[in-house]
Amino acid sequence: MNNSAIGSSWEELEKELFTPEEIAASDLRVALIGEMIKAREGHGLTQRDMEKLSGVAQPVIARMEKGKTSPSIDTVLKLLVPLGMTLKVAPIAEAK
Repeated sequence: MNNSAIGSSWEELEKELFTPEEIAASDLRVALIGEMIKAREGHGLTQRDMEKLSGVAQPVIARMEKGKTSPSIDTVLKLLVPLGMTLKVAPIAEAK
């Protein structure tokens, strides 16, 4: 796509608008939420089921899954426990 109003691509515009750190944080957030959605669906759970299991309100889960809000670590952990998952802090090189 080449639109002179925004540049030749989203990636090009993204680099102009955001720092590398902001882009990395966004990519990490998208990957984390994507994995959580995949795990929830893999367990055959709805957002309402997750509300009951985690104590996190369904509308909060919906906003998080749609990318409309950035969840706190506490919220993420509450949602991961019923899925049998946790967070791991690892060197960046290992994540690649």
